[in-house]
Amino acid sequence: MSRKVIIAMSGGVDSSVAALLMRERGYTCIGATMKLFHNEDVGLCREHTCCSLEDVEDARSVAYALDMPYYVFNFSDRFKTDVIDRFVSAYEHGVTPNPCIDCNRYLKFDKLFQRMQELEYDDVVTGHYARIEYNPASGRYELKKAADANKDQSYVLWSLTQEQLAHVQFPLGNMVKSEVRALAEAHGFINAKKHDSQDICFVQNGSYADFIEQYTGKTYPPGDFVDTRGRILGQHRGIIRYTIGQRKGLGLALSEPMYVKSVDPETNTITLGTEQELYTRSLVATGINLIAVPTLSGAVRVKAKVRYRQPEQWATVTQTGADAFTVVFDEPQRAVTRGQSVVLYDGDLVLGGGIIADTQ
Repeated sequence: MSRKVIIAMSGGVDSSVAALLMRERGYTCIGATMKLFHNEDVGLCREHTCCSLEDVEDARSVAYALDMPYYVFNFSDRFKTDVIDRFVSAYEHGVTPNPCIDCNRYLKFDKLFQRMQELEYDDVVTGHYARIEYNPASGRYELKKAADANKDQSYVLWSLTQEQLAHVQFPLGNMVKSEVRALAEAHGFINAKKHDSQDICFVQNGSYADFIEQYTGKTYPPGDFVDTRGRILGQHRGIIRYTIGQRKGLGLALSEPMYVKSVDPETNTITLGTEQELYTRSLVATGINLIAVPTLSGAVRVKAKVRYRQPEQWATVTQTGADAFTVVFDEPQRAVTRGQSVVLYDGDLVLGGGIIADTQ
């Protein structure tokens, strides 16, 4: 009997072609869209967001074209708890979250994974650009970069566990985007030319602060901008409106360019610094997940990245406990931000990752 898989279908071209490839390979497939947020209830219906009614209809159209059963799973309660509430709490505590990583971690590869097990299916399939390989020498599943370097999404997948990697498939991992779109067009998919989702799906107008105030019903009080010497430079408009490295929107007339260096929710102050003062050499990560190896032994030379689009940088990593490691970069890095992810690479291989808890 063929393996049975659940295709996570967002309504976009990538997950649609992933479904096509799995059908062509002889798998027993069902398509599933995770209903995560009631966009239409609050007027959210934009071209570059996911989770809209249009996305559901696009996914359904492709599933029917592939003669594949299709379902919508309502995970909105879990999404609220593990993505939206975490997003809001992070900004309230002066931390910059990554909700797309949280969505992968807690929804696609947790909640949907559980649904897969309940239905007695074998694998979850997504349209991510990354590769999974089993290494018989180590006895571990490995996560690797995609063939298309411009689309590689391994950075947002660092939290995948060995159990999950054993039951997840990324059929687009060895393809480039142009091939994916060509396949979609050749099969007449309704979403063949659809733009990729670029925005956070639950933020209506691109303003994180406006969303947070609307969602919580709170207003966040103004406070002091200070420099690194503690001198008051002016007033900010609430700490949720600022992230590390930000220059625009400060509303200050200063003698030189200044950037957000740190946010202190306890004193409600935001420290500004010069470009040079944004750079740090080391960070501490917690909530770590190691993929290629069970633990890091001694000081390990790696390449690391602290943002999705950042080029990897040479560094040395040392595991300091079961749930933490320290990364020291060869060269100082700009605007390393608490709450973001640091991901470790050895060539194409993802060693693991963690959440940035502190910088030095």
